[in-house]
Amino acid sequence: MKVLVVEDEKGLAESITDYMVKEGYICETATTFQEADEKIYLYTYDCVIVDLTLPDGNGFQLIQTLKRLVATTGIIIISARNALEDKLKGLEIGSDDYLTKPFHLSELNARVKSLLRRRQFGGHTEIRFEEIVVVPHTRKVYVNDQLTTLSRKEYDLLLYFLSNIDVALTKASIAEHLWGDNIDSADSFDMVYSHIKNLRRKLIEKGAADYVQSIYGIGYKFSQP
Repeated sequence: MKVLVVEDEKGLAESITDYMVKEGYICETATTFQEADEKIYLYTYDCVIVDLTLPDGNGFQLIQTLKRLVATTGIIIISARNALEDKLKGLEIGSDDYLTKPFHLSELNARVKSLLRRRQFGGHTEIRFEEIVVVPHTRKVYVNDQLTTLSRKEYDLLLYFLSNIDVALTKASIAEHLWGDNIDSADSFDMVYSHIKNLRRKLIEKGAADYVQSIYGIGYKFSQP
């Protein structure tokens, strides 16, 4: 899952990013309103963590822009401001949660996980598609009740496919989802092919149908064969 952290305190931003990356997220940061504004216009995120007080703008404005662009993106406000009116305003304009500083990173991570389950998979603790079962909390995948070992990228790729059943996904969108700001178009498309090939092989070896379909000139689609 891809997360954007908008936080002007660089030490806190780095701590959040380091923690979230260890938890398996693709995580990017923005320390100013302008930088965050540019990123949400250029890229799509599963969740955006937003500080309200930024040196060159207001977090509320960023949330309003984000909801106009991508209504499905989850938003968590983090702020030292504990006023009820800020919490109510945040919820009214489209944020999903509000966390008051200081907070434990484990609590933020738990809220992000809960938000992503609600947003993408209807709040279910397990994600099921035919014979495939994914348990996000433990990052385990089962095919026909058999534990299937996937690399981190293969797991992220499978979740991306399951979030977009029957949707034609370009190689560029898949590469962006897997690598974020670290994308290198020359190498990433070859890596996309490699990860898809490995994921497809591992699923089929456990008895799954071949759900990954190539779409000439576009990319791939995950759907019934």
